[in-house]
Amino acid sequence: MKLRLPKEARYRLKHPLGKLFESTYEAVDYLKTVDLEWLVTVGDVVTAKILEVGLKPDIAIVDLKVMRSPADEDLRKIIENYSVRSVKVHNPASHITTELVNAIRTAAPPLKIFVDGEEDLATLPAVLFAPNESVVLYGQPKKGLVLIKVSRKKKDKFKKILELFEPEQD
Repeated sequence: MKLRLPKEARYRLKHPLGKLFESTYEAVDYLKTVDLEWLVTVGDVVTAKILEVGLKPDIAIVDLKVMRSPADEDLRKIIENYSVRSVKVHNPASHITTELVNAIRTAAPPLKIFVDGEEDLATLPAVLFAPNESVVLYGQPKKGLVLIKVSRKKKDKFKKILELFEPEQD
């Protein structure tokens, strides 16, 4: 089973789902002021930037692509050199697969999840399954990093977003 985001619902995800930071350093400065359960990064650029400043994500979800093109060698090396256990899952564009959800839901940090397909929508299950007081970071193309502080209220909001998705058979 997998869920597909219909074209008519995509506008709901075009705007930041949390606090937008225009620079990595602003986001890192903020992260240093809060106690976190987990730090979850979604996306290659965000993950690499967080690793470059010395932070270690509890869960890093990547697809080795940037804007649907292969990530450059430097970015790939930063991600690949983050030496933690990893799993590979399949997740096509505009979908959330059971395989991706299960990898996030059962994650024992630290963990890298390599997505064969696209990881863009992984933010939704990451928020749903990360413990409260965790932070999920993802990139907002051409704008910056979006930081979501996980709470019961955020989880409820993200469940409502998932209701827009349509179920499909694998």
